[in-house]
Amino acid sequence: MNARKKTFFLILLPLLCTGFAMSGTVDTVDIYSQSMRKNIRCVVIKPDIYKFKITKFPVVYLLHGYDGCYSNWIRKAPALKDYADQYETMIVCPDGAAGSWYFDSPVDPSYRYETHIVFEVVSYIDSHYKSLADRRYRAITGLSMGGHGALFLALRHPDIFGAAGSMSGGFDLNELKRKFDVYKRVGDTLTHSDEWHDLSVINLLDRCANTPVKIIFDCGVNDMFIEANRRTHQKMLQLKIPHVYSEKPGGHSWDYWTSSLPGHLLFFHDFFRKSP
Repeated sequence: MNARKKTFFLILLPLLCTGFAMSGTVDTVDIYSQSMRKNIRCVVIKPDIYKFKITKFPVVYLLHGYDGCYSNWIRKAPALKDYADQYETMIVCPDGAAGSWYFDSPVDPSYRYETHIVFEVVSYIDSHYKSLADRRYRAITGLSMGGHGALFLALRHPDIFGAAGSMSGGFDLNELKRKFDVYKRVGDTLTHSDEWHDLSVINLLDRCANTPVKIIFDCGVNDMFIEANRRTHQKMLQLKIPHVYSEKPGGHSWDYWTSSLPGHLLFFHDFFRKSP
């Protein structure tokens, strides 16, 4: 190779490498909530192949925890872009406010996050992106408050979500009482005793023994919600609800959640692949 050709090759090489590098792209969108009369932000992560393929993609909805927001996951776990590429899957991170617990509050009409996520966000994604608009290609998971929210929403709406997961989910609202804004969302325990019962995932299971939703959840052995997770696991066994449950070293932390997420995405990937 003469000097001129060698110089040209050395200039071209980095451009070729950059051009062929696979990396998901991140959109931040405003989704108008008719139920709450405001725009609510959402992160949408598309696999790199999204811009080349005509076909549509499965979607994993990923919920944040208490005192979090739509951008938590992409800031704390930038590897989401790599996971989107690896599994050729869209990952959507909606906003659930600081302490919505992802249900429609019976006492505060400004918190209607069950309606927002299940209908407004899903509808927006299906109408603005190349998503597979079918429960067989939708999954939802999340951490802490979002872990509760993911199972709560999927169990109540199995026609929307085919698979669901939770990392360190707070499954029994009665254990929380005045913590984490739960009291503000549910109301007092006397007037709203039914809601305190019905809005907890662990109690919702009694009405969902025959759920078609494929479930995976886990919790760190040093997590403050470990006992609620163990009781939820035992209740699912008693009700014969198929699920995958695991306990791992760790506490209520981003180190735990970022290490747990790949297992959920693999579980969902297998679910999507087996869908007809």
